[in-house]
Amino acid sequence: MNKTFPPPGYISTESLVTGIEVYKPAPVKIEDERETVEFKCPQCGATTAYSVVDGGLTCTHCGYYDAPQKPVVGKQAGEMEFTPQALAQASLGWGEERKELECQSCGARTLVPSESLAHTCVFCGSNKVIQRMASQDNLRPRFLIPFKVAMEKCQGITRQWLGSSWMTPASLKQVAGLNAFAAVYLPFWTFDSTTDANWRAEVGHQETESYYDAGDKEWKTRTVTVWRWESGKVQLKIDDLLVGGTAKLSTILLDKIKSFNLNELVDYDPKYLAGFHARAYDLPLEKAWEIARQQMREATRNACREQASTSQIRSFSMNLDFSDETWRYVLLPTYVAAYRYEEKIFQVIINGQTGEITGQRPVDWAKVWLAIAALLAPGLLLGLIGLVTLPLGGLGVIIGGIGFVLLVAGIVIAIIIGVQANRMGEA
Repeated sequence: MNKTFPPPGYISTESLVTGIEVYKPAPVKIEDERETVEFKCPQCGATTAYSVVDGGLTCTHCGYYDAPQKPVVGKQAGEMEFTPQALAQASLGWGEERKELECQSCGARTLVPSESLAHTCVFCGSNKVIQRMASQDNLRPRFLIPFKVAMEKCQGITRQWLGSSWMTPASLKQVAGLNAFAAVYLPFWTFDSTTDANWRAEVGHQETESYYDAGDKEWKTRTVTVWRWESGKVQLKIDDLLVGGTAKLSTILLDKIKSFNLNELVDYDPKYLAGFHARAYDLPLEKAWEIARQQMREATRNACREQASTSQIRSFSMNLDFSDETWRYVLLPTYVAAYRYEEKIFQVIINGQTGEITGQRPVDWAKVWLAIAALLAPGLLLGLIGLVTLPLGGLGVIIGGIGFVLLVAGIVIAIIIGVQANRMGEA
């Protein structure tokens, strides 16, 4: 008889009867959910940090180096299906203890190393933040791309980017915070799917027909559009469609730096986050999949319309099915800076793998309006001269005609400049 109490796999629980011991099954411990690790130098005990240059953990005190033993898995990185079983198998947390900064201005939540003394929001520059231990309830990233671009290169990239436009204020380069980048792993979802669509539409064809003009009493020709029904089938395989997992950065900016090479994905290891910020996703999987499906639907619709024999299409309809749907949760490297100019917050992002930069820049509208005036002035001046010299005959007509052409060209270029100036600040 087994007299071992409590029995293996059981723990004591409250008993309602005096003298009677009651046991219940012990809770199952999920090994990978709450595992935490600390990154201390084995030589001197100091905090270590991931090195962009050599790809390992480097101690800044004694120089000890330890490279993460994670092979590159690339686009072969495992994907998960949309099933309850797949979600149940997904690990939770970060695999290490981290602190969370919650910004009271923009609401962004940023994960920082547990030893970090950071007190500024990297997304809006505010120092109104609340610091607490990070939750370990979100899904754990399965893969990431390590940083390839060193922090020291960000200032040079930024200066070159600022110099690429004459529309920015001359004082912009001296703005505090513009070069104060934070290295942040941002959350992204990747989605794969196959779309199968049947489409039907009326397609217009240009044809020439003859008709009798009763007024001129003669036969003439004219071009008419003849509409014919067409149909077809499209199958589109969509691979690694990226959807940003945070709503705290402009989707326009995120779209401009999404040229990540997913062939450099590696298995997630908390070591890669040593010394870096990270963002947990605030756009859950279901919402991200809705966005991805809409983008896939639009891509499939465009593929269907391209099958039509001409670009003139009306009464278009499409039946669409999705299959082979899979997803990943990954972290991708970025440098983020927030700066204030004339009481307005602007964001700048650098792709931490490629060095590609995008962001919001204030516009010096005085420069823009002077440029537009310079473009329109020649046409207006020649038009005025042509009007004055019109009594002289042919010379006035020629001058006026040149002025009109220059004015139209100036208006077109001025519109282009105005659109570009608006986009610089709104991105």
